[in-house]
Formats: sequence, C-alpha cells, structure tokens
Amino acid sequence: MGILDFLSGTKRPGEGTPVKPAAELKAALLALNRETAPWHVREATPGEGCDLIVEWKIVDANWYGIFDKQKLESVFKIFLKFDAEHGEVRALDKEYTVNWKAGVPTLGEVSAFRGQKTEVSFGIGYGFIEKGKFGEVYNYRFSTTEMKTPVKQAVTAASWTYKGVVFGKL
Repeated sequence: MGILDFLSGTKRPGEGTPVKPAAELKAALLALNRETAPWHVREATPGEGCDLIVEWKIVDANWYGIFDKQKLESVFKIFLKFDAEHGEVRALDKEYTVNWKAGVPTLGEVSAFRGQKTEVSFGIGYGFIEKGKFGEVYNYRFSTTEMKTPVKQAVTAASWTYKGVVFGKL
C-alpha cells in the first residue's frame, strides 16, 4: 500500500482471488442494509452520476429524531461508482448541511468539501422514562467508519478494489 492509497482510503483485495461480477458486488453492498443501522446503501438515481450511495438515514422517521437531538449540522454521503474494467469501486465523500425546521431535516450541499472524510459524533441523554422513572432516553455514536468499514469489506470480499477519490472524477 502506497502513501496515496493510505491517504485516499484505498483498500485492495488479497492477491490471486477471483473477481466477482459487478451484479454480485452490488447485491452484497445492498445486503449490508439493516433496520437497526443509522445508515443505508441505496441505488443511485440516473442524475446522481454513480451506481450506489451510502448515506445516513437522516430523513428516516425512525432516525431523524435522534439526529435532531444531536443538533446535527452536517452529514456526508459516499457515492460509489463501479469500474468493472479495472475491478475498482471508486468512492467519493460529499458533505451536506442539515437544516432543521419543526424537527424535520432538509439537506443542502456544501461545495467546500469533496474527497475522503472521517468523522465521529456521539451523545447520551437522560430524562423521565416509563413509569415516571429517571433514566437513559437515548445513547448514540455515529462514525463514518461505521459506514465505510462494511462497504470496504464487501468490496474487497468480491476481490474488487475500494478506491477513495480525492482528486479527479468519480
């Protein structure tokens, strides 16, 4: 692994492992979705310029209350583009501002950040819970590695290279 691979977050598969078809890789990445995770993988729309997007569930009714309590001001998405010719999944992180209106989030793009990002946020809150007892109301920890690590593992398990894009096009 070279210094550029390290800085860009590139993760390469073990040598000599057969490369799985793009359809299998896509299925493996979509299979990472689970109800209990605060992030998900979704198919990109034609105008988004990539194949899949990994993002926080900021607009999911089950999660935005927690994000709102944290007073989250920005989130990021990972845009994934498959390059079957080179056996690479090119990944680009983009940061977005979060605007809260009556407890409901809307996203606005931040043009100042594009590349690879690592971030951690956490919080715990106490208050009155069931039966009038005082106790823990919420406890969370959100880390970009919570999203990136399983994605990188799924990519390399399919013998593809996860290539973090810092400069250049996705």
